Amino acid sequence: MKGTKHEHDDAAAALRQTSLRVTKQRVAVLGAVRDHPHADTETVIRSVRESLPAVSHQAVYDSLHTLTEVGLVRCIRPAGSVARYERRIGDNHHHLVCRSCNLIVDVDCTIGQAPCLTPSHDAGFVIEQAEVTFWGLCPDCAAAGAQPTGDDQFSVV
Repeated sequence: MKGTKHEHDDAAAALRQTSLRVTKQRVAVLGAVRDHPHADTETVIRSVRESLPAVSHQAVYDSLHTLTEVGLVRCIRPAGSVARYERRIGDNHHHLVCRSCNLIVDVDCTIGQAPCLTPSHDAGFVIEQAEVTFWGLCPDCAAAGAQPTGDDQFSVV
């Protein structure tokens, strides 16, 4: 895993706060998601294998599932994309997605407290989070006159 001893210690402390056992795989997965925001599972696996070459796909999948379940990682699923993972948690931010190159960028809520949106009718639900994805063309693609690709491969920022 790339990163400093401090980053490793931070990951270990985060795991301990959730009562999860600190394992090399979990620390490496947290580091991979930190280093590659909006990464898909294959990107996380490649990154983890830089420091743990023998790690299995299943170990990474299991770690991502567990880390998502305890709230250390957030899973997002933009339409037409595989699951993506990020370490930015707890702030109910949203995403910008380029329809041409599929770049994903975080965007803060524009106004108000979380959730950022209030539905016109809540049907009795206690709303905890609003998820918004803004679709369009990133500056580079817009300047190049790009068109949406329909491609399911996403870039990460």
